[in-house]
Amino acid sequence: MPESKPPNPRPDPRRALGAFGEARAAEYLEAEGYRILARNERAGGVELDLVVARGPLLAFVEVKTRRSLRYGRPEEAVDEAKQARLRRGALAWMREHHRRGRMRFDVVAVSPGPGGDWIVHHLPGAFDGGGC
Repeated sequence: MPESKPPNPRPDPRRALGAFGEARAAEYLEAEGYRILARNERAGGVELDLVVARGPLLAFVEVKTRRSLRYGRPEEAVDEAKQARLRRGALAWMREHHRRGRMRFDVVAVSPGPGGDWIVHHLPGAFDGGGC
């Protein structure tokens, strides 16, 4: 019988921060009338943070969370290489789920605000589909 690995005694703080940011982003988007279709789903070898819909619009949402702005704003981390991966993942998701129609690429940036509050900044259409 193969040995099983013990659970990781120290969770990765980056993953915890990412999960926190994704939860805040999902809450925000739902409050804005979006329906969450998928969370952390893999398609085409790419992890898609959130796939949401509002009416006929389908949006693929990349969530970036930062503990501070020391190294820049969260949305600045969605560079051209990341955008290309997200486009590839979105097209694979559309094929796998037999979806057609309008789609958009959004970024939700989650960062600390004054007084310990967290600010959720939604950037609809943050980058284009590049011919998707």
